[in-house]
Amino acid sequence: MSDFDTRSLPEETHRSLKCRAAEHGRSTEAEIRAILEDAVRPEGRVKVGSALAAFGRRFGGIDLETKRD
Repeated sequence: MSDFDTRSLPEETHRSLKCRAAEHGRSTEAEIRAILEDAVRPEGRVKVGSALAAFGRRFGGIDLETKRD
């Protein structure tokens, strides 16, 4: 897992994060992780593998003859 620091965060923003964290029953750091996770990995995102599998099912699938080396 990676670490990073946030510098020059306005005091009002920090207070808001602390309040939001308290509302959700977690630490400020955990709240920031949750916010970032939601921002970059939204729950409704399309996953490429799932999208390709659904596409194949919609057209009845295909059979590929593959040879392993």
